[in-house]
Amino acid sequence: MIIAAIIALLVAAGVYMVMQRGMVRVIIGTTLMSHGVNLLLLAAGIGAWRSDPLADKTLPAEAADPLPQAFVLTAIVISMATTAVLLALAALGRDDDTRSGEDVQRARREFRALDTVGRRSAHRIHEDSAQAQRRRDREVDY
Repeated sequence: MIIAAIIALLVAAGVYMVMQRGMVRVIIGTTLMSHGVNLLLLAAGIGAWRSDPLADKTLPAEAADPLPQAFVLTAIVISMATTAVLLALAALGRDDDTRSGEDVQRARREFRALDTVGRRSAHRIHEDSAQAQRRRDREVDY
C-alpha cells in the first residue's frame, strides 16, 4: 500500500510540474513521472518475497524474476537520455518561460496595424503588376 501511495505521489507531482510554464519545471516533472513509472514496473514485478537469483543456492521457482528489473534498467537509461536532451534544450533556450495569453493578445493588437498595411501594399503590388501585364499585352497587339 505504501508503494502504491509513493507511485501516486510521484506521478501526481510530475503531472503538476509538467503543467507549469517553466522549462526547468517541465524537466523536473518528467523526471518525477519516470521515477514513478520505474517504481510501478518494479512493484508489478514483485509478487512476493523471492530469494536471490543465484541458481546454485536457491530453487529456480523461488528465484527472483530478472525481467522487470531489466525493464526498469532500460527505462532508467531512456529517462536519463530524455532528461539530458531536455536540459540541453533548456540551456540553449534564451527564455524558459512561455508567454501568457494576455501577452500574445496585446502583441497582436499592437502589430495589427502593421499587418494590415502589409496586406494592402501586397495587394496593391499585385494589382500594379496585373495592370502592367495588361499594358504589355496591349502594346504587343499594336
